[in-house]
Amino acid sequence: MITLRQLRFLVTLSDTLNFSRAAERCSVTQPTLSAGIKELEDRLGAQLFERTRQSVMMTALGEDVARRARSVLVEAAAIETLAKAHRNPGEGELRFGSIPTVGPYLIPAALPLVRTRFPKLKLFLREELTESLIEGLGQGRLDLILIALPFETGSLEIAPLFEDGYMLAKPGNAPAPVPGEDVLETSSRLMLLEKGHCLQRHALKALPNRHLEQDESFSATSLTTLISMVSEGLGITLLPELAIDAGIVPEGTIKLTPLPRACPRRIALAWRPGSARKTVFLQLGEALKAARRNQIRAASLRS
Repeated sequence: MITLRQLRFLVTLSDTLNFSRAAERCSVTQPTLSAGIKELEDRLGAQLFERTRQSVMMTALGEDVARRARSVLVEAAAIETLAKAHRNPGEGELRFGSIPTVGPYLIPAALPLVRTRFPKLKLFLREELTESLIEGLGQGRLDLILIALPFETGSLEIAPLFEDGYMLAKPGNAPAPVPGEDVLETSSRLMLLEKGHCLQRHALKALPNRHLEQDESFSATSLTTLISMVSEGLGITLLPELAIDAGIVPEGTIKLTPLPRACPRRIALAWRPGSARKTVFLQLGEALKAARRNQIRAASLRS
């Protein structure tokens, strides 16, 4: 009979294509892992890997079996999670992923509330781009993700949290806008995050009545870098209000102008359908919304 252990060996070896590294990840010796793979191949009556002294390659069948094995392992982990959640859903580990343009500016503000409500919950936080987060849910390496919509999420369950608008960021020495003046030209070029960040796509679509383009001579890997480039007078950009309210912009470095007509991005939580911890996820969502309300209140007192 095929075992979960053998499938775990298979998936790990397919990820690393190296017996030593795969054995290390599985916390077994290399001979143990090799024996497990051989037993699986014997059970299936087919070769899953092609081995040479220099390399390990998967056969076409091996790739197909590994893909199906991932689904089996995810479901097996879900069964264990279901049992644990039934006993006490607010305890244990929770692997929480977030996009880098939301998590750092929201999760720290929400953590005191989360710890009060779930003192025995251990959060493991990761920052990744949206596509990687959704893939992580599908593979079972993440339990919950914090993302910005619109984005194609397939069959995932979604809990909308709040809308996040934009402000126009110009160099600090730029002239103040005249009351009633349109702060953006009909056609404008913006410095933005590099492709792959959903904020890059959202910013370009924020003002449907404007032809916004990315300044192809520059792209940033983080909002902090983007702000630094604007402060040096190299261009303009759109910044999410969430990050601004969290204090990402050093005082006096850039000039911020509200864009009330901009289409906001929608911040949301997402998880696999049928998760046993849905109630916990929804309560975490309430903590995140409360943290955002506190941020808005504090920002309004500062202005």
